[in-house]
Amino acid sequence: MTYSVAVAGASGYAGGEILRLIADHPELEVRTVTAHQNAGQALTAVQPHLRAYTHLTLAETNADTLAGHDLVFLALPHGASGAIAAELGDASIVVDCGADHRLEQEGDWAAFYGGEFHGAWTYGVPELPRLQGTQRERLAQTRRIAAPGCNASTVALSLVPGVRAGVIDAHDIVSVLAVGPSGAGKALKTHLLGSEILGSANPYAVGGTHRHIPEIQQALRWAGAADPTISFTPVIVPMSRGILATSTARLADDADASSVREAWEDAYAGETFVQLLPEGQFPRTADVLGANTALMGLAVDEAARRVVVVAAVDNLVKGTAGAAIQSANLALGLAEATALPVNGVAP
Repeated sequence: MTYSVAVAGASGYAGGEILRLIADHPELEVRTVTAHQNAGQALTAVQPHLRAYTHLTLAETNADTLAGHDLVFLALPHGASGAIAAELGDASIVVDCGADHRLEQEGDWAAFYGGEFHGAWTYGVPELPRLQGTQRERLAQTRRIAAPGCNASTVALSLVPGVRAGVIDAHDIVSVLAVGPSGAGKALKTHLLGSEILGSANPYAVGGTHRHIPEIQQALRWAGAADPTISFTPVIVPMSRGILATSTARLADDADASSVREAWEDAYAGETFVQLLPEGQFPRTADVLGANTALMGLAVDEAARRVVVVAAVDNLVKGTAGAAIQSANLALGLAEATALPVNGVAP
């Protein structure tokens, strides 16, 4: 069976990555692509690398254009997808790659985003451990999916196994991330110009202001944390895509290196796209370029009594588009890994 697909925001980075991955999907057919400022142009005029779609023209982004498809991806800025999604009927499975449907608590939305609150959809990280099972089981039974924030899912996947197993304390977590500027989208912003970021590392959203913080805390609560706290600092570095997240948490009083490693091994045993590296090994962002894979290295700092997790993902694949398609595969009843690469590109 072939499922019809519409991609809103197809001129952006996330929309373009969704299209790149779907081009190799045997059961999905992209019939409609939409944009705002670029509406009326050929898709390949703004995404020249997507040669499989030379026949498509960007239409205006509205509910009428998107309706009638089996699967709709909304790759739109935060605040833009909620109203459109509300007009789409239940006939379509809808995946929101923006932030509008990620948070369960209205107070979190008001504090970090503002504007109208549209409620939470099923969170689109299949491997994410919960107190019972994983997020996968919920995705197989939904028609509304909230794809994750790339930084948020990277940190959540890094820490949730330890929280669920009770081997780390969720009240003193520190995460510092090196991130590529593509995570900020395609819009022209002075601080993201090549001349501003080349040869420099630039922190931003310092001091508890980053919008992915409540999303991380939400995932930690699902794993059993009562009142998690996290100091979260992202740093833009001069690579077009990728996240290297270094997260540390206090070791529980009765935990040791053996029980820590067991917690992560148990959480991700048999997972295709989330892999724990052998003891003493740590990932590079180059290892996951173009892949739907999250790689993790794990260590225990005995002197500081802290667990250290280093995770690498491609922010546009596992961080966004890959997670969206992986989740959609589950919702459609397809093989979860269909069209999603586990291997990166090197050099």
